[in-house]
Amino acid sequence: MKWLSRIFVAAALMTLAVSLRAQTRPVQTFGPVTITPIYHATLLIQAGGKNIYVDPAKPASFTGLPQADLILITHEHGDHVDQDQTSIKAISKPGTEIWAPAAVQSFVTSATVMNNGDKKKFDKWTIEAVPSYNLVRGPKEGQFFHPKGKGNGYVLTYGGKRFYFSGDTEATPEMKALKNIDVAFICINLPYTMTTDEAADAVKAFHPKVVIPYHYRGMPATDLNAFKQKLEGTGIEVRLLEWYPKAS
Repeated sequence: MKWLSRIFVAAALMTLAVSLRAQTRPVQTFGPVTITPIYHATLLIQAGGKNIYVDPAKPASFTGLPQADLILITHEHGDHVDQDQTSIKAISKPGTEIWAPAAVQSFVTSATVMNNGDKKKFDKWTIEAVPSYNLVRGPKEGQFFHPKGKGNGYVLTYGGKRFYFSGDTEATPEMKALKNIDVAFICINLPYTMTTDEAADAVKAFHPKVVIPYHYRGMPATDLNAFKQKLEGTGIEVRLLEWYPKAS
C-alpha cells in the first residue's frame, strides 16, 4: 500500500504546486469582470461564466486555468500566437471560438476574421476591433513592424465597463480617440511599439480610469516607474503588474 500512499502524496503536492502558481498571478477584479495576467501579452478575461483569452502564446503557462470559450488574437507575431497553435490547443475545447485578423486566419484556419472597425457580440460581451499599427517604427525605411490594417486592438464591453487591449501599436489617432474606457492595457517596448513618454501621452489623451502596462519584456523597472510618474496628477490609476514570472 506504500505505493498508493505515495501516489496520493504526489497528487497532493502537484495540486498544491498548481494552486501556488495560480496564486502568484496578479489577478485584477473590476466589478463583475476578472482579468488574469499570464505572460507578456497573454491574459484571461472572465465574467458571466465565460472565459476569454487574449493572445495565447508560448511560453505562457495555462496550468490551473479554465478552457476558453473565446480566443482573441491581435496579430500574427510569435509572441502573440504560436504558428503551431500549441497554446491555442492547450486552452481549446469543443465549441471554442477564435477571432483574429486575416493575417492570423491564414494559418489558424478555424479563426473567424475580425477586421479593423468590426464590432461583434459574444454572449453578454460586445467586442470591437480597433486598428493597431506603427506610425514611424519599422525594420527599415518605408516598412513598419506592424502595418496599418493588419492587426487589431480590442475594446471589450461587459456590464457597462469598457476594457481596451492595445495589441502592438504606437500612439495612433484611433487610440487617442477612444472614449469611456475603464481599464486600458497598453503595450510599451522598443523598437516595436512605444516609449514610456509616447504611451503616457496617448493614455492622457483618452484618459482611462485605470491603465496597466504590458508587453514590456526587456524594459528596466525604472522605465515602468517613469511611465507611472508621467501620469501622476491626471486622476488615472496606474497598476504595475508582474507579467514575467520567474521560474521556480
